[in-house]
Amino acid sequence: MGVTSFFKNLFGSTKESVNELANNAESTFEQAREAAAPYIEKAETFAEETIAKAKEASEPMIETAAEYAHQAKDIVSEYVEKASDAISDVVETVKEKTAEAADDSKTIVSETVADTTEPAVEEAEKE
Repeated sequence: MGVTSFFKNLFGSTKESVNELANNAESTFEQAREAAAPYIEKAETFAEETIAKAKEASEPMIETAAEYAHQAKDIVSEYVEKASDAISDVVETVKEKTAEAADDSKTIVSETVADTTEPAVEEAEKE
């Protein structure tokens, strides 16, 4: 029986020690959480203020960038119209030159055909 009571006392006191440690850990955690609360609040406030300052500081830059974007769009649209007109002019010129070259080729071919037939006719008349 001495052994049985020894183990009961041993495990019983261990169980009480574990319970006591768990209670102490819980209270320590609560104390640490309470002590950290003001720092957490300060960090949140600091983050919010920093974000607000960054937004405020970037607003003029965003507005300026938007202005430049609109100006660039206007300038580019002007050049697009000019480029479109220039391309149309080039296309028309190419068409005209091609048509002229085709007409010239027809004339040269016709003259060549006429030229080659004339000597043949003259030779036939001589004979």
